[in-house]
Amino acid sequence: MTTVSVVSGGWKTYQHECERVRAMVFVAEQKVPRELEFDEDDHSAEHFVAIDARKMVMGCARLLNDGRIGRVAVLRPFRRRGIGRVLMEAVLERAKARGMASVYLGAQVQAQPFYEQLGFKPYGDVFDEAGIPHQMMRLVFEV
Repeated sequence: MTTVSVVSGGWKTYQHECERVRAMVFVAEQKVPRELEFDEDDHSAEHFVAIDARKMVMGCARLLNDGRIGRVAVLRPFRRRGIGRVLMEAVLERAKARGMASVYLGAQVQAQPFYEQLGFKPYGDVFDEAGIPHQMMRLVFEV
């Protein structure tokens, strides 16, 4: 596995890194309209950036104040190396440290098994977001 560390902070600190990853993954690869990808929640969210030992950005995610995790993305050359897991583990640890009892997300249906391995459980019906089928999922932290 690639050595990866995760840094976190506000939009002003990590906007450039997050915009680059999300534009490549969601806008270019998955054809999500740019105006849907970048929203007002970016300004209040805590952003997480996965970097390697050379400070190369590999992926990102965000955590909203209500416990919603979103915009989880790993650049194509770094996929299937455990980076998404390390990134999500950092987000989950931060949510717990902030006193959140649970977190939730809208997973792309094809990514649902990844989130299930982290302990997320699906709820509700599959829905369409930006032309991509999604499933709501929740993780309740052990007390």
